[in-house]
Amino acid sequence: MADLKHLDQITERVERLLLRHEELQRTNQLLMEQVQSLQHERDSLKSRLQAARGRIDALLERLPPMAEESASGGDA
Repeated sequence: MADLKHLDQITERVERLLLRHEELQRTNQLLMEQVQSLQHERDSLKSRLQAARGRIDALLERLPPMAEESASGGDA
């Protein structure tokens, strides 16, 4: 009888472990999807940042040099 009870306990533990394993696999899959989504968002933000920097650089090139502003007396 003790052996049968012990076998039932082992069977129950194995079943719980299998359920836990399945839960962890689902959680892992969800986390991997979240990582992919965040990587895509990061790449998109990097691209937008690069485009914004390009526009700022273009605007800065259109500004007159600082030395000329100082020489003209400025409007301060």
